[in-house]
Amino acid sequence: MGRIIAVSGGKGGVGKTTTVANLGLALRKLGKDVTLVDTNLTTPSLSLHLGIPLYPVTLHDVLRGDAYLTEAMYIHQSGMRIVPASLSLEDLEGTDAKRVSKALQDATADTDIVLLDCAAGLGNETIAALKAADDLLIVTNPDLPSVTDALKTKKLAEELGVKTLGVVLNRVDAKKKHAQLSEREVKEMLETPILARVPEDVGVQEAIHKKSPVVNHRPSAPSSREFVRLAASLTGEQYTNGHSGFFEKFKTWMMGFS
Repeated sequence: MGRIIAVSGGKGGVGKTTTVANLGLALRKLGKDVTLVDTNLTTPSLSLHLGIPLYPVTLHDVLRGDAYLTEAMYIHQSGMRIVPASLSLEDLEGTDAKRVSKALQDATADTDIVLLDCAAGLGNETIAALKAADDLLIVTNPDLPSVTDALKTKKLAEELGVKTLGVVLNRVDAKKKHAQLSEREVKEMLETPILARVPEDVGVQEAIHKKSPVVNHRPSAPSSREFVRLAASLTGEQYTNGHSGFFEKFKTWMMGFS
């Protein structure tokens, strides 16, 4: 039975989809069988980040009862499994988010880790994803509105009996340290360990434009190194710095399918 991790944070635009795509690739390199599921039913973008936006069958079809999850599952060139959501507004009709948990039972049978790319906010889509998850990984930016929404997400997860693994602090900008919350302030507000500190990195935006996660687009970028380190920490792998043999092997592997 695979481990299901919901990647959420409440506020939109904090980097949940970026985290899912890059963390998934990093976990795959570690030899994990990984499945990514876009549970953002209203404004999905995971498939856009991976450069494969159009699919004949999506999670919407599964949640309407028109297809099995395995029929909406596709193999990325890295070897990850992807379950995309439909980009069409028309596909929202008849879609029942409450079916997510049951649908994901088919995803956990033959995979090690399932990452759920959650919708922004705390609506039905997010609640359904959290109910289906074993753990929560919070993604937030170091600003008060983002951390406040992240705290709401954490409290909702607690009410649903979902364990919070920790925080991915995204878009940390050393040049704006007086305009951003400090790491200590974020940790104290959320009362949760910070697992990763992803720096502000132009390479991330370039990667999104190129429709290729930054760990593939720029393996040596500071953000890439942090996503790799996060993957290692979640799986208990040894990773100390970007110059380790582990990172060099990772970089060589990513170059192989770019």
